[in-house]
Amino acid sequence: MLFDSSFRKELGRSFGATLVVLITVVMTVMLIRTLGQASVGRVNPSEVLLVMGLTVLGHLPTILTLSLFVTITLVLTRMYASSEMVIWFACGQGLGAFVRPLLRFAWPVLLAVAALALLAWPWSNQQIQDLRERFQGRGDIERVAPGRFIESAGGQRVFFIDKDSAEADSGTNIFIAASEGGSEAVISAERGHLVTLGEGRALQLDQGFRLQTNDATGAMRVSEFAEYSNRINAQIIPAMRDDAPRLQSSLALLRSGSPPYLAELSWRLGLLLAAVNCVLIALAVTRVNPRVGRSAGLVFSLFAFATYYNLIGLGQGWIEQGRVGAWAFMLGLHGGIALAAGAWMAWRQRNWHVRANREAQA
Repeated sequence: MLFDSSFRKELGRSFGATLVVLITVVMTVMLIRTLGQASVGRVNPSEVLLVMGLTVLGHLPTILTLSLFVTITLVLTRMYASSEMVIWFACGQGLGAFVRPLLRFAWPVLLAVAALALLAWPWSNQQIQDLRERFQGRGDIERVAPGRFIESAGGQRVFFIDKDSAEADSGTNIFIAASEGGSEAVISAERGHLVTLGEGRALQLDQGFRLQTNDATGAMRVSEFAEYSNRINAQIIPAMRDDAPRLQSSLALLRSGSPPYLAELSWRLGLLLAAVNCVLIALAVTRVNPRVGRSAGLVFSLFAFATYYNLIGLGQGWIEQGRVGAWAFMLGLHGGIALAAGAWMAWRQRNWHVRANREAQA
């Protein structure tokens, strides 16, 4: 009882600190990436924090698994370095005795990884997709922003307005490039403002030029105008339905059975199976070599974690291409790693008993 409680308390303290550090790093990276997407018009600037939060939520299974892996490695490394493991081994506690307290500590984390991977991951992806489609599908009036080249919702025009006044419906140094009806037109004006034109709205330009080029003949025509009205689409373009596997529920993926859907399902289930195997891997491979220092275990953990997740991603691509079956790949990868970790623990346990018997006989 003392062994279990002291071990799990130390794991809990280390896990909390590791999780906070990793979430902070991931949030910083995602914030920078989301700000970059907002700067090019892919994300609404007012929804940057919401998109970042949803993105971090989708990556929480990986963060929790890595935190658990690093925590177990750090705690076991400290116990080896301070000779606590030698004491436990001398008391008859082998590596197999650590499996039960590790699983008793890790089961809430494993349950959270399962819920996040199977439920929160597709939900967060769907919410981010809806936010982006709503922002991309807004009307031309809402898309125009001062000091930036903005493409219209229909993709046929590009606007640029240099806004230097406090009025919301006027600007200066206006540039419009349009392509329609087999010709291209470039319009520039000194000033412009929004006006009501019939049942819609239009951008009225003052004092400018219009260059029209025929795509077929290459003929060009230059016109100078005092006033010119350009109708702007104010209707929101409905978003197209996206059937991407990452947006579908786990139950829908299982019912479909198509390779792309099974590939996505293998990724989600792989996150849970990888979390379980990381507990066994950390217990099996963690040890201290005085010649290389205590940081070697942490470096190995990060390398093993990256390799494991790259294999899961590689298998997802193979399943999507139909090169391998989903269930056969998951059984081969995750089952093989679990067997390898168990065999490694048994080999280390046997070596410890052989060494202990030799020392006792000597």
